[in-house]
Amino acid sequence: MADQSVTQLELQISIEDSSSDDLDTVTRHLRSELLDLNVESAELSPGAPAEPGTKAVDPITIGSIAIAILPPLLPKLIDFIQGWAGRGQGRTFKFKGTIAGQVIEYEGSHTDLQRLLATISTQTSSIP
Repeated sequence: MADQSVTQLELQISIEDSSSDDLDTVTRHLRSELLDLNVESAELSPGAPAEPGTKAVDPITIGSIAIAILPPLLPKLIDFIQGWAGRGQGRTFKFKGTIAGQVIEYEGSHTDLQRLLATISTQTSSIP
């Protein structure tokens, strides 16, 4: 399948009153769960390069996952994210990406996220 048919999304999560270590652990667990959905890829987003002279191994942006998924699997991803969001308190999401040719950038509450995801699901269900 051509690369252009793969949808690229950036999912960024934050959890109210959590430490960086807790957020990193939750992000890594979420990534593992996303891989079980058979997405094309789910990678921790790269962070800023280390300062010269410092030791750093694969810097990442804590709480951020780059997801590549084929359009027919978007409804499954949407259902998963809705369920995952409901499992915890104080979770905030940010999405960035292009879906069905439309640039999507979102940040908001769980309720608003459900509305957005329902809209995206409707738009992508008509993709051949």
